Amino acid sequence: MVRLREKIGYGFGDMASSMFWKLFGAYLMIFYTDVFGLPAAMVGTMFLVTRIWDSVFDPIVGVVADRTSSRWGKFRPYILFLAVPFGIIGALTFYTPPFGDTGKLVYAYVTYSLMMMVYSAINVPYASLLGVMSPNPNERNTLSTFRMMFAYIGSFIALLLFMPMANAFSGHSDSVEAQQTGWFMAAAVIAAACVLLFFGCFSWTKERVKPINDKKTSLKTDIRDLLHNHPWWVLFVAGVGALVFNSIRDGAAVYYFKYYIVEENFETVSLFGVSFVLSGLFLALGQMANIVGVVLAAPVSNRFGKKRTFAFSMLMTAVLSIVFYWFDKDDIVLIFVFQCVISMFAGSIFPLLWSMYADCADYSELNTSNRATGLIFSASSMSQKFGWAIGTALTGWLLSYFGFEANAVQSAETIDGIKMFLSWLPAAASVVSVIFILCYPLGEQKVAKIIEQLNIKRKQTNEQ
Repeated sequence: MVRLREKIGYGFGDMASSMFWKLFGAYLMIFYTDVFGLPAAMVGTMFLVTRIWDSVFDPIVGVVADRTSSRWGKFRPYILFLAVPFGIIGALTFYTPPFGDTGKLVYAYVTYSLMMMVYSAINVPYASLLGVMSPNPNERNTLSTFRMMFAYIGSFIALLLFMPMANAFSGHSDSVEAQQTGWFMAAAVIAAACVLLFFGCFSWTKERVKPINDKKTSLKTDIRDLLHNHPWWVLFVAGVGALVFNSIRDGAAVYYFKYYIVEENFETVSLFGVSFVLSGLFLALGQMANIVGVVLAAPVSNRFGKKRTFAFSMLMTAVLSIVFYWFDKDDIVLIFVFQCVISMFAGSIFPLLWSMYADCADYSELNTSNRATGLIFSASSMSQKFGWAIGTALTGWLLSYFGFEANAVQSAETIDGIKMFLSWLPAAASVVSVIFILCYPLGEQKVAKIIEQLNIKRKQTNEQ
């Protein structure tokens, strides 16, 4: 039985991860083009190169974590010892060094690559922790719901406060140097909060599930078992589609409000003396709607099944995103309403996805007697990285293709392209995700039989 405090502690981990993940998705592209000073196409290529390497790095972390043995368990030590490096490198990613163009490009490659590696090194064990906290599928759904709920709360806080903090630290100056200082200081505040949250996650969680066969298997065996795990492959591609959907929309939102809506022509919204820009409110409101989707995911999927809930939600994101294309810059209310509805459906996806990956680990263990939880979750995390790599690279390349120029008035072709980033392009990714999830073979009845058979095997092993 997983108690409430432990569920909250597990949620703290993704709250920390998601703060920086959302900052990267929503602000890192425009930081590199408009503050740091790199061309959009160059940034897109950097994202693709670094994230492809990082995607390959994920399974390495998973394999190492599976073979870790300590008094804290297999996965929790990574959360403890990598929390501080995560915060330091995360803040440095938003620092602009006094280098020339080549030096800054090298710095961007190095810091972003290091950040993605330390992100993997702490997040893969954290994700794998879900598979060993409880053997019960319903408890896993609940844990996954807590995880995603806290993730979106963290994203909401980061997206809502990041630009107001950056503006405050810059003295509300428009100079590039002041903006560079403001962005770095804002990232440092977020980094400190993340470190504390990771410490809370480590302290409040516990590993319980023991494998049927505790013998160390070879890496070749683990990889062979993964490659023969058909349900995992289906989820992998469906997950890539879902992440491409999110990365394209998040990465282009600030461009959409800065260059299409021209948010500076609208009055800022002030609360408790803090002024919020429209793009920040748009992104933060999306996170709040995501939370609604997360909360609804468990009860809806328990009634209709994870597969049906996933497919319907992604289909709705595609349809509503297409409608989004025709909104005029003055349709602010409709833009915000559709953001809420789209985000609600999108928010229900990821707790289902991670819960289904845990089912894939059970499926693999039943068929192979080998529970490579870390490898399965790390390879699943790899789909996230591939999705973000494809989505962000496409954003950078297509911005360049559409003729984007930083801090300038954009052409009609460029504006139309920016509109497509929140409509047709993410919709296409959603359709791909729907097609693959309809092929997912592990329904609720089959999962229940797998759990029953695993419990029998564990009981027999314990009696020997």
